[in-house]
Amino acid sequence: MKPLPAVRLQGPRPRLDPRVHVARPDLVDIALAGQVAAARYTVPQPMVCAVPHIAMRGAADLAATAVSELLHGEGFDLFDIVEGWGFGRSAHDHYTGWLPLAALAEPAAEPAPPSRITARSAPVFAAPYIKSPVERLLPMGSRINAVPAGRFRALAGGGYVHGTHVAPLPEPTLLAVARQFFGAPYVWGGRSPHGVDCSGLVQASLGFCGVSAPRDSDQQRDGLGLPVAFEARAPGDLIFFPGHVGIIAPEDRLLHANAHWMTTCEEPLADVLERLGEGAVLAVKRL
Repeated sequence: MKPLPAVRLQGPRPRLDPRVHVARPDLVDIALAGQVAAARYTVPQPMVCAVPHIAMRGAADLAATAVSELLHGEGFDLFDIVEGWGFGRSAHDHYTGWLPLAALAEPAAEPAPPSRITARSAPVFAAPYIKSPVERLLPMGSRINAVPAGRFRALAGGGYVHGTHVAPLPEPTLLAVARQFFGAPYVWGGRSPHGVDCSGLVQASLGFCGVSAPRDSDQQRDGLGLPVAFEARAPGDLIFFPGHVGIIAPEDRLLHANAHWMTTCEEPLADVLERLGEGAVLAVKRL
């Protein structure tokens, strides 16, 4: 794969959120033509995640902080290549970051009908037989291109997943989907039951409900739902704190992925407010 062309900015730059806009001094997304002056603009190369899941990082370094995560089959718009790393944005939310090029592949020329893993974790079998070797595990939310093979689905890239692991969720409500993440370890930048953070839990759960959501909690606070008074909160509402978001559950509990317990759990909202202190609630939003 050849490196993508670089770009030099000319003139003043508008204030764009670098989390969701590619407008570096040396690289500007062609979609920003007319907003950002540049000598040349870069057209991204569409790619897909070819591994079960991979962290997107803030720099081209395995030691760099994770900023998000790409799941199998999700799209990635590739803008730049540096020493085995690719810079770009995830197609579902336009969040930018770096990941190893080895985790990416070009989209299939003639993809099979798309499906999504609905089980918490789906084994990929070597053959359409439950006693065959398991080649890898795909986390909930992974995209697959597959065709029926008896009770299994044959993946375009090889391997088989059981049909029950791609069956529609029986109750795709925000709370019901989020509860499938119970016990998932808290992992900064994570978006799957293998590891998830607070806003990743909200984004992933809403995605199964057909609602596109931004990646970070402040973006979700600004872009999702309608504000309601704290006293009027109800199950299913999103509640926002500085750097944190959770979902109101019945009996005035909070469902959230959190670094206090380092897991995804429900606990009394009163306990959370006691830990965070008076005035910690920034907003309550209803979808």
